[in-house]
Amino acid sequence: MSLYTKDSIDRVKDAVDMVQLVGARSDLRRQGARWKGLCPFHDEHTPSFSVNAEHRLYHCFGCGASGDAIRFVQETEALDFVAAVELLADRYGVELKREEEDPQAEARRRRRERLLRLVERTAAYYERYLWESAEASRARTYLTGRGLGEEVLRAFRIGYSPSAWDHVSLRAQRDGFRPEELAGAGLAQRGRQGGLYDRFRGRIMFPLADARGRVLGYGARSLSDEQRPKYINTAENELYHKGRQLFGIDRARATAAKKGRIVAVEGYTDVLALHQGGITESVAIMGTAITQEQLAELSRAAGSMYLALDADGAGQEAMLRAGRGARERKLELRVIGMPDGSDPADLIGRDGAEAFDELLSRAVTVPEFEVRRVLESADLAEPAARDRALAELVPILQSVDANSVLRDHLVRLAADKLDVPPENLHAQFATAGREPVLAVRVRDGGADGAARADRFRRASAPTIETVARVEREFLTMCLADPTNGREYLERLEDDHFSSAALRRVRDHLATHFDDPLADLPADDPALAAQVTDVAMRGEEEHASGEALRLTFLQLELQRVNRRLRHAERDGNLERQRELWPVKESVKVQIDELMGQTL
Repeated sequence: MSLYTKDSIDRVKDAVDMVQLVGARSDLRRQGARWKGLCPFHDEHTPSFSVNAEHRLYHCFGCGASGDAIRFVQETEALDFVAAVELLADRYGVELKREEEDPQAEARRRRRERLLRLVERTAAYYERYLWESAEASRARTYLTGRGLGEEVLRAFRIGYSPSAWDHVSLRAQRDGFRPEELAGAGLAQRGRQGGLYDRFRGRIMFPLADARGRVLGYGARSLSDEQRPKYINTAENELYHKGRQLFGIDRARATAAKKGRIVAVEGYTDVLALHQGGITESVAIMGTAITQEQLAELSRAAGSMYLALDADGAGQEAMLRAGRGARERKLELRVIGMPDGSDPADLIGRDGAEAFDELLSRAVTVPEFEVRRVLESADLAEPAARDRALAELVPILQSVDANSVLRDHLVRLAADKLDVPPENLHAQFATAGREPVLAVRVRDGGADGAARADRFRRASAPTIETVARVEREFLTMCLADPTNGREYLERLEDDHFSSAALRRVRDHLATHFDDPLADLPADDPALAAQVTDVAMRGEEEHASGEALRLTFLQLELQRVNRRLRHAERDGNLERQRELWPVKESVKVQIDELMGQTL
């Protein structure tokens, strides 16, 4: 695109009434040759913002913000240089001249300008039709039923498209627009017989504008179950690209620039409800899949983004993808936890805008959202689920600065939910990327099994996965060595296991030792699957008496450690004094057995 001439830009600057422009953002009072007021770029109580009307410049002695009219619009409206020049030229009636451009570029620009005029005229027509036609009464009733008032609907230029097949197309052609322009703007399309018909018919129309407020396309909602799909958008064309669009960005950018944050939600009515409730820095991404182009637009509007998507799986996954994209753009992202089954419009309609404000104040960082999501989705009563939860949490926690308060907070949160000492997670950080500590899996009780057992024994903080795997392996080994296995199985107590699920496996094996696959519970498929896995492995493996005893001692050591941890948590010093000698005794036995094996 060719640039505007320097003379054009200078004429724009000369045409600006600087006091009027800045006065829309701050209450200016004349002091001599200058005008002073509160700075629109930072919070202050004593005016430090000065405007020089003669030279059309501004400067804040508090925060240092400074510039001319174009810079002021860029900062307060979140626009780039060209868009700011065009906005001021439109506002003050200055014709912009371009540097010399080739004929093809000029033709493309002129066509784009005609398409913009066509889409703008159509938006105005849809808006009038909503408020003035009898046909649109059902749409008005629907919008009112969603709690949306006329003021916010008019502010966003919500409209209604006539149900007639070619009403808009005929009007536009009478006004001098060609059929190919109607198709190019996404307003009409060709039928099988070659005739032209309106794309949008009998739908509520949501104009989709760019940051300057120029309508580029539409989102359209049906009012009946028979009219499918429920939502349709303008097809991709020269003006409209869905992946770049943010509904409401033109109305949100000024507040977003002032507050330093922008709130992103899913749908059109969410934005309308938020703006009506006073949260005017809100936009819609129109779905859950936020794009890189949308992130770029959001980052231009503000330095922080607050994302409120549905609490379902798709919404949560979208928040995680947005988090990765925001990090790449150095955009601070916080996640607003929405109640299950509620979107912002529902919440505000039921509990008022204050309810959303409360959620907004409790928004969390993406790492904390990820940690809470993993913990809430895991069945923490099952060791395998805790294993998976821990494995998912380690890379999340490692992505947070090791010296930050946030990481310490998240480690303590995860450790508390997983019922393990924080040291366990720190041990995982230390070993991440290296060979993990493996559970003992002995086929012949030889040096290989002993070496792996030694790694388990020397691990300062065995992971949940390691502990649970050792427990499962021990049950397998009991079946693999029936001579000794039955005795060891009977010696197991509930707190030898880290979960109720493995205790139930132990109970089943104790009563069905000779035929573990008999009487599998039909009403507990998880238990049946675990018993089957242990039994099938037991048939294939061989375990020596030494390996069986060594693994039992490892479980005994973990049991004593678990009891010590509970005693420390409860402040029971007497119990701790009882357990320390037991722990040392078990460790001595393990060392002696390891020495014999090696």
